[in-house]
Amino acid sequence: MNGPCLWWISGGLAALAAILLLRWFWQLGKAVKAERARELFRLQHERYEEQLLKSAAATGLPRGLKWVSCQIIGDAVLVREVATRAILALVPVVIHFEPDEGSDMEDVPAARDPRPATAVFAFSHGTWEASGKVVFNHTPEHTVKAFSPRFRIIDHGDH
Repeated sequence: MNGPCLWWISGGLAALAAILLLRWFWQLGKAVKAERARELFRLQHERYEEQLLKSAAATGLPRGLKWVSCQIIGDAVLVREVATRAILALVPVVIHFEPDEGSDMEDVPAARDPRPATAVFAFSHGTWEASGKVVFNHTPEHTVKAFSPRFRIIDHGDH
């Protein structure tokens, strides 16, 4: 083979190697981000309970009920929203309400019952943010199934 042909082959192989290396670094970065998000949620879940309570109460829903407390009762299930590629945490919670004074709910005994739900948090700019979105009467796993194929579960090592 002559020189120019070898140059094209070696240049092509070098470009392919560079592309594969960049892809590997890209995948590694996504995996590190997902693991960082998972650990951050574990370490600061009390803070996120308060954040959810404030943001959910600000929505005004459910009508006639005041958000009193929110307790995280299990581990977050991390998912990637397929359309936006955003990392979300689906978190099992128990929420307690009190009826607003003078509301239609004031005389409803079930209004004070604890409500199981899945809270939705978004990982943005290195921290978790509560949007106030809550899916009542669903576990995180049920939420993934109910909104499939919108979400893809991020297992450890996946991204």
